[in-house]
Amino acid sequence: GYYKNEEATRQVIDEDGWYHTGDLGEMSEDGHIFIKGRIKNMLLGSNGQNVYPEEIEDKLSSMMMVNECIVVQRDNKLVGLVYPDMDEVGNMGLTDQEVQALMDQNLKDLNSALPAYCRLSEIQVRNEEFAKTPKKSIKRYLYN
Repeated sequence: GYYKNEEATRQVIDEDGWYHTGDLGEMSEDGHIFIKGRIKNMLLGSNGQNVYPEEIEDKLSSMMMVNECIVVQRDNKLVGLVYPDMDEVGNMGLTDQEVQALMDQNLKDLNSALPAYCRLSEIQVRNEEFAKTPKKSIKRYLYN
């Protein structure tokens, strides 16, 4: 439960004593569990499909010049927000236009590896880091 917060504890521990984490997962045929994302982060795609932004972010964060990223939904479209690796941008002497061109290429590469229902419509480059919680998670709710 939650320290000195009985109401929050009641919301996550049911009457049988089970703790509900808010994680969404799947179990494979051979019994392995795979975490897809968090219930509160799940987005509903325009065709009704469940979209787990963490899965897309995992792929996007491994792409060229991406330091931090989140995926949000705006006007029923998925948008990647990216804070680039500014040290590398500076070392390479890249202009804003060149950084955007790299992100446009990342967008093409990423979308080619994703099912149609969870492809991004664009990547928006941020010039500052994302606000974070004390445990260094991005405060996702600030960017929706």
